[in-house]
Amino acid sequence: MEILIPLAFFAMIAAIVIVPRYLKSIERQKLQDTLRASIEKGAELPPEVIAALTSDVKPRPSPYRDLRTGVIWLGVAVAFVALGAAVSFEEPDALYPLLGVAAFPGFIGLALIGLSFVQRGRH
Repeated sequence: MEILIPLAFFAMIAAIVIVPRYLKSIERQKLQDTLRASIEKGAELPPEVIAALTSDVKPRPSPYRDLRTGVIWLGVAVAFVALGAAVSFEEPDALYPLLGVAAFPGFIGLALIGLSFVQRGRH
């Protein structure tokens, strides 16, 4: 029974990585089937559709996305601090380790927020 907890943790991480990729591959397969059927029926594909399918669509970095992501990371850090405060009522020694854990997402959030302000001046 004790082995299930670590296995569940790693299964959750694997599911977070694998499930979106699997769903995206199914979506691409359906799109390819639709395009194949339209080509077989003799429909012409506009050049814009072909260009959109062949290009690697990745959104350009923007200061607003960095700011949004930074605020989310700061929210995660505040959640760890709140968890540490709540747990410290029962176990006082739990506060400092959770504050240390909260420092990682907190500094990532601060770095992203700082990056958003630096990038905003360039655009």
